[in-house]
Amino acid sequence: MGSYYFTETEGKQAHDPLFIGKTNSNSNKLCSSPVEDVKEPVIIGAGPSGLAVAASLKVKGVPSVVLERSDCIASLWQRKTYDRLRVHLPKQFCELPFMGFPNDFPTYPTKEQFIEYLEDYANEFDIKPRFNKKVAQAEYDCTLDRWRVKSEGLNGEMTEIRCRWLVAATGENAEPVTPKIEGEDEFGGSIKHTSLYKCGEEFEGQKVLVVGCGNSGMEVCLDLCNYDAKPSIVVRDSVHILPREMLGKSTFGLSMWLLKWLPMRLVDRLLLIVSWLILGDTSRFGLDRPSLGPLELKNLSGKTPVLDVGTLAKIKSGDIKVLPSIKRLKRHAVEFVDGKMENFEAIILATGYRSNVPSWLKEGQMFSEKDGLPRRPFPNGWKGQRGLYAVGFTKRGILGASMDAKRIAEDIERYWKVDKT
Repeated sequence: MGSYYFTETEGKQAHDPLFIGKTNSNSNKLCSSPVEDVKEPVIIGAGPSGLAVAASLKVKGVPSVVLERSDCIASLWQRKTYDRLRVHLPKQFCELPFMGFPNDFPTYPTKEQFIEYLEDYANEFDIKPRFNKKVAQAEYDCTLDRWRVKSEGLNGEMTEIRCRWLVAATGENAEPVTPKIEGEDEFGGSIKHTSLYKCGEEFEGQKVLVVGCGNSGMEVCLDLCNYDAKPSIVVRDSVHILPREMLGKSTFGLSMWLLKWLPMRLVDRLLLIVSWLILGDTSRFGLDRPSLGPLELKNLSGKTPVLDVGTLAKIKSGDIKVLPSIKRLKRHAVEFVDGKMENFEAIILATGYRSNVPSWLKEGQMFSEKDGLPRRPFPNGWKGQRGLYAVGFTKRGILGASMDAKRIAEDIERYWKVDKT
């Protein structure tokens, strides 16, 4: 899944005495938390990004403390991904720093193989996260000249860590995005996000509407077909669909090689020509392409092109129907913006994820409150002020996270050595 170019009730609650009581109670818990002062950098999140920073620091002789809200590393991969998932890019582009994939792994490792790689990685660099530690609040204390990181354990107990360096590694995929759809209470069928989807077996023989045409939405549709479900997919916007491989090489690898010699717009033009020769005109099937090329669009907006693994053939054959945006839901039916209505037994939301940094990090300069991403664009968004760092927010997947992890480790190492002398 790594990629470089190519992943309301607050007003009422404020006047609710019960809510105010709960808030005060939580505040009291935070104030009375046991305190631990640490010399090491504190990393929030034990996904691939957090592991990359911890390992990069370890290589430079700098220990770290890793806090993880779940009970395992890479909880998104282990708990919230579908069974058929593979990394979308060749394994050499999905490696973490200082350790490659085993030689006997396939070009596109399975979900289980990628998790195995991450667990081996943590063992190799002796990374031992503190699990079941959900960070409730982190803020800089000017008086102490330290970050105060307050976390909650399984039993609700609060603890506070004070540190000089804080690394936000919760990433851009921390929380599922579940849009509100008019009439969803009336629908009556199953509505679930892809974070809860495992395989198509439970939908065998059913008409299923998949909302979202990114890599996940396309792959879930293919999985549903393999279990004899009848999927349709909502395509709300233009989308670039590229073959996963071109001319015997991975599309991503070929693109990276071409970019060494040619300008991005010319590489885009070549990609689209070859895609047309392999896939045909996708607009004939309701899949219009954006005006910007796939690489330029990814670079400017972070929108990832779809790397086709067989879904387009199912669309061409009619096994998967392409539909426009939803207007509203009715009883076991969906009304679309073009006025047509169709019956469905289930809806799967392939609507992606978002950062949750604003919910716990109390600072207003480095991260945007709007999307929870660094305000400064790549490659300058990894470093903030007062020892604050960010990794996993580049919209460039594992490769981008690995690059930032190395930068962070190099930066912290300089201060660490000064403190040691």
